[in-house]
Amino acid sequence: MDKRREFESIVREYSEQLYWQIRRIVLTHEDANDVLQNTFLKAWNAYDTFNRDSKMSTWLTRIAINESLDQLRRNKHLASAAAEDLSVAKGLLADDYFDGDATEAMLQEAIASLPDVQRTVFTLRYFEEMKYSDISKILNTSEGALKASYHIAVKKITEYFKQRD
Repeated sequence: MDKRREFESIVREYSEQLYWQIRRIVLTHEDANDVLQNTFLKAWNAYDTFNRDSKMSTWLTRIAINESLDQLRRNKHLASAAAEDLSVAKGLLADDYFDGDATEAMLQEAIASLPDVQRTVFTLRYFEEMKYSDISKILNTSEGALKASYHIAVKKITEYFKQRD
């Protein structure tokens, strides 16, 4: 199989999974699509250097998470990201792509209020059910630091719910 067809197969296999990983971090459909496209462009450009000993999903997720964090940084330059993220989260109920209820929307608001790294760690651990060892490879940080970030994120989310109860 030639490189192009092989990569097209990879795009078909991983697009939906990566989209939802990205979407939980950047929150909007439009940003998620942009980040997904950038992810696959970077993967295509680096495809020849991909170490086949690694898992394709881990490599692509690492690119996607880095691109998501870059997108959040770009958004911070355009507006106050915390206020923007919270308003985006509040608009989820009106979003055609959102199929959750009010509790899910409140969870998304709570997640949106987290700092970028805590939001990313929480998303990968809670929604994607990734092992800390895999997250460590993706974010290039220690498992201990990830566990601490996740624990702090859970406490903040719990506190967010208590304040609104």
